[in-house]
Amino acid sequence: MPAPTTAPAGAQWFALHTLSGQESKVKLYIEKFKKAEELDDFIFEVLLPTEVVSEVKGGKKSTKVRKLYPGYVFIQAKLFGDDGKLINKPWYFVKETTGVIGFVGGDRPAALRQGEVDEIYARIEAASGKEVPKVQYAVGEEVKITDGAFASLTGRIDEIDPERGKLKVSVSIFGRFTPVELEYWQVQRLTE
Repeated sequence: MPAPTTAPAGAQWFALHTLSGQESKVKLYIEKFKKAEELDDFIFEVLLPTEVVSEVKGGKKSTKVRKLYPGYVFIQAKLFGDDGKLINKPWYFVKETTGVIGFVGGDRPAALRQGEVDEIYARIEAASGKEVPKVQYAVGEEVKITDGAFASLTGRIDEIDPERGKLKVSVSIFGRFTPVELEYWQVQRLTE
């Protein structure tokens, strides 16, 4: 999902600072009411970048959606006229939305640079379609296997494949170290 290259005339990306936990409500409200407020010519896209995070608690794997930029929502809008003056209608609509603290930049919103927008889209692209483990492991770390044929054995991580969400763990079976491929959620740190 690369950053869109064709933006409406005068459109820029802005960051909105929101109350913690209100990001989704802010996004939904702006998307829902921009048409009713006749702001389709000023507000174009609302973005709340997220990723899917997996963890194991009590032997059960669970996944949840985590925000990549907690406390922020990004909005593509035309806030300034050709004369460089702030256009009040879209600015007040967004600023007065429940859950919005304000624009980054305050009363004179600071537009994001293209490099910052590209970075946001790169993070969205990197996170799409993948589950990210809540716990990050390191090569050489000792882990306990919690699921599968080798459950309750301990081993050492030899390789980490973050693309596939897999670990190669050396497990001692009958006095020999045997490499076993496991998913992140099938192991836990010995210190947990």
